[in-house]
Amino acid sequence: MKPKIEEFLPKVRKPVQYVGKELNCCYPKENGFRVVLLYPDLYEIGMSNLGLQILYAIINSHPQLSAERSYAPWLDMEEIMRQHKLPLFSLETHQPVKSFDVVGFTLQYEMTYTNILNLLNLAELNLFSKDRNKNDPLVIAGGPGAFNPEPLAPFFDLFVIGEAEEIIIPLLLKCLEHKRKANFSRKELLKELANWQGIYVPEFYRYDKQIKSVLPINRNFPKKITKLVVKNLDQVKVPTKTPVPYCQIVHDRAMVEIMRGCSHGCRFCQAGIIYRPTRERSASKIISSAEEIIKNSGYQEISLTSLSSADYSLITQLTTNLSKKLSNERVTISLPSLRLDSFSVKLAKQVSQVRKTSLTFAPEAGTARLRQVINKIVSEQDLMTAIKTALEAGWRRIKLYFMIGLPTETTEDLEGIVDLANKCLLLAKSSLKKSDFKRFRLIINVSSFVPKPQTPFQWVAMNSLPEIEQKQDFLRQRLPRGKIIFKWHDSKLSIVEGLIARGNRQIANVIYDAWRLGCKFDGWSDQFNFTLWDQACKKNGISLASHNNHEINISERLPWEHISAGVDREWLVSEYLNSLREESTDQCRSFCSKCGVCDQLDVRLRLTKNNDRKIVYS
Repeated sequence: MKPKIEEFLPKVRKPVQYVGKELNCCYPKENGFRVVLLYPDLYEIGMSNLGLQILYAIINSHPQLSAERSYAPWLDMEEIMRQHKLPLFSLETHQPVKSFDVVGFTLQYEMTYTNILNLLNLAELNLFSKDRNKNDPLVIAGGPGAFNPEPLAPFFDLFVIGEAEEIIIPLLLKCLEHKRKANFSRKELLKELANWQGIYVPEFYRYDKQIKSVLPINRNFPKKITKLVVKNLDQVKVPTKTPVPYCQIVHDRAMVEIMRGCSHGCRFCQAGIIYRPTRERSASKIISSAEEIIKNSGYQEISLTSLSSADYSLITQLTTNLSKKLSNERVTISLPSLRLDSFSVKLAKQVSQVRKTSLTFAPEAGTARLRQVINKIVSEQDLMTAIKTALEAGWRRIKLYFMIGLPTETTEDLEGIVDLANKCLLLAKSSLKKSDFKRFRLIINVSSFVPKPQTPFQWVAMNSLPEIEQKQDFLRQRLPRGKIIFKWHDSKLSIVEGLIARGNRQIANVIYDAWRLGCKFDGWSDQFNFTLWDQACKKNGISLASHNNHEINISERLPWEHISAGVDREWLVSEYLNSLREESTDQCRSFCSKCGVCDQLDVRLRLTKNNDRKIVYS
């Protein structure tokens, strides 16, 4: 008899992440079809993922289906599990993951991909889909990473492309129907599912002779897999009774999604493309959901989440009414992803009952020219006005996010980052009392641009490792020390991220070999090992140093072009060319650039009976 998990908890870091039994967690139904939702990183990160919370709530609301959770164990727990031959288990019942009917991964970040292989191995499942049989669970994946599924294609039975809320129940019921057949065939199930919108089954697709296009093996399968879109957010379930963690997690607060999509069209931003079109949840639904979440969880902060919360059409009225509703509970409201303007600052101050420790803005580039290139339409005056408003409102820590390595970037653009930092510092010095200025800090956070699939920049060259490090050194030497804190992203990690992000199925072999060499938790700087990744690349005939630092011709077929994010290829090309001409494109709310995502939808602005202004797609 194998020992129980509880016996080893005193020996590991944060044992509560393996206990389960949190408030509001769900337990399996008798004779139900069982799904385990697996996040390929630590509990404290995965518990903050709203997408998994939504699927957990939807699946467990169905009388025939049950969902449990599992996360990546930290190194100490993994060592114990391997030593004692304990397979990966679910949190709710501590049952082996391999005993479930479906294992579902979320693909949030390329640097978790070796963790996926490690978790399949810990679960005692075959890593490659072709090696699994009808007794094994179906291994599926969704999330942003599914918009280029090829680097993981050999490991998954199917991918869900786009928003899964409306397909997840029919998908699981179809799996249940097939499982109950006496002559159950895994292949027949996958053949049927491969013809559903938004479902990609890699087994039925191959590269052409030039290893450029991914094509179906025969006419029975679609040439292009189009993403799933939830048309009306009010008609999908809001998770209002989510498990409450025992320990502090990354985003330790309640969450309500108020809007999906973003209308700004920044050319580097994958989320801004794959979550198009913009849709809003009605204010009445948001308020009622928020009240229910607070009642069920006891949280004292609620986050109104979206890609750009200040763009919600009734944001002032929403926050005012919600503050009144929650005032007796002493609950504060937070607004992530604010715009770079004084309105956003005033809004943040309005919803804050306590003074924030820091306020974050993202100019992204140091000059107006480069902001035109990336379609980040903010001026230097916008930034200065926003910072001045923030200082007047009481903030003493300001964070500015920039990217280096953007297309057409020059030394002048890097100098622009230094210039903006100095101007912000002078503004703080002239605006604050001496005692307040002593407490002031300006944090400059710089990441390296990584071109992502499905964006107008999917064809551009990525900076080489020496180029990135040279630019980091340039900023490090010129930014004044003391009041300014300079932070930068690991350049080598960005190089590997770029390799995977635009990879084809050949990169699956690199990921596999990197994992076999010992790579895991690659997103954690103290665990990331560039040397091992370089070895894995060399084994597969790839030069990690030069793989991404060349421009891709726009006429060339890309490894992910059989996956459609809804926007037209021609529009992506035109936006790329506009960037080279330093021409901006107005945001969707004021001007339709005909990207193609709304061609099949009737878009209109309407007033509901309770005067909630919302965007509806039907």
